[in-house]
Amino acid sequence: MEQLTKRYRIRDDYQTAVPVHVVWEITLACNLKCSHCGSRAGKIRQGELTTEQCFEVIDSLKKLGTREISIIGGEAFLRPDWLQIIEKIDQSGIDCSMQTGAYNLTEERIIAAKGAGIKNIGVSIDGMPDTHNSIRGRSNSFDHAVRCLDLLRKHDIVSSVNTVITKTNKHELDQLLDILILHGVKNWQIQLAVAMGNAVDNADELIIQPYELVDLYEDLIKLYRRALVHNILIQAGNNIGYYGPYEYIWRQGSEGFFSGCSAGHTSLGIEADGKIKGCPSLPTSDYTAGNIKDMSLEDIWHYSENIFFSRYRDRDELWGGCKDCYYASTCLAGCTWTSHVLFGKRGNNPFCHHRALTLKSKGLKERVRKIKEAEGTSFDYGLFEIVVEDEMGNIVEVQSPNSFTTKKKDEDYKDFTPRMPGVLKLCQACKNFVHDDCETCDFCGVDVAEVNAEYDRNLVKVKEAFERLDKIMMR
Repeated sequence: MEQLTKRYRIRDDYQTAVPVHVVWEITLACNLKCSHCGSRAGKIRQGELTTEQCFEVIDSLKKLGTREISIIGGEAFLRPDWLQIIEKIDQSGIDCSMQTGAYNLTEERIIAAKGAGIKNIGVSIDGMPDTHNSIRGRSNSFDHAVRCLDLLRKHDIVSSVNTVITKTNKHELDQLLDILILHGVKNWQIQLAVAMGNAVDNADELIIQPYELVDLYEDLIKLYRRALVHNILIQAGNNIGYYGPYEYIWRQGSEGFFSGCSAGHTSLGIEADGKIKGCPSLPTSDYTAGNIKDMSLEDIWHYSENIFFSRYRDRDELWGGCKDCYYASTCLAGCTWTSHVLFGKRGNNPFCHHRALTLKSKGLKERVRKIKEAEGTSFDYGLFEIVVEDEMGNIVEVQSPNSFTTKKKDEDYKDFTPRMPGVLKLCQACKNFVHDDCETCDFCGVDVAEVNAEYDRNLVKVKEAFERLDKIMMR
């Protein structure tokens, strides 16, 4: 998928700490009322950046080596100068994409965006019509989204669909795929609903429980394979997967496996009033690294400690179920956003396929239970605890985030070299990743080199057979 490759990271990007992909909330104004909205979008932020300040941000990102900027809201096109921002990004040699709810994204606006230089527009669709409309807070929002897909195809703009998986729509994904096939969609990004903002208020209705991931991923892999038949690539969001038997599928096009949170390492988030975070979804109260109104973006990127955490972290800050995990040094508790908004700190993430499978093999399961509500502000969060149960539903353990302490680095970050993703290899016998120096698979016990060599030989034979078939068909 050539149109998406610029945001993919290579190992050099990690070594040099380049903000490859930037997600920029250019306004908090929105015309939808989504029940899972982490930023609680609706009205514009106080002190949103001027056009001139936005242009300065783009100039700084160009200097830092950014390759793609995704503009979001709220709803990005509700900002009066959104087309000027797109045009400036494009003229700077950076790809510009946009994520939208598509409510009132008219044909006129789409044509104008293409003229300004937009490269990709992602449309959010969260289930079949009734479910989507309920989540989005507008009775006809599904129709607007689907019509937008048709307009994007009409005007030859690369499109994608983004779906937040919730309790209310997880059984509708197969039906939704039929809709995407019908409307010519080629890229479909999925992610789990996260307990931030409005989603905290509606957690019981929206948030899937960790133990439910076992069945969910079996459904998702069937969906993935059916989508491929119709030339649709399902792409995993940052909180999907984590080292289950399908990890090598979810992470195709990047490292091949989840290599740790990239916030502030190879990615960057910008709020509409100029606040800078390592990731756009991170809580503003805990992760704001500075404001471009007060200091340059370059200085924030290079010197702010709230940006540094992902570049220099290690397994010392892990706790709970992630601390002693086989993949701890590489995964580092997965998506920081997902874990921090549950527990008020990063370092433990129960939304993990490998972890759910491991617990199931022991007759155990985890669920999260809310113990504190959110305050009601943008990018806020409540507090949850982990409840460990046996197969009969009896509580075995309750893990409170306050009962675990983590070690924090106290050294001078400037003396460190940015973290490089760990090196793993796939065991072709069981499809689990193992450490690169592993000779015997830690999961199925086979000789990894021998099994993988045999797999490669068979792959060559299959390729040669297809080449012979092609020659026969061409006669």
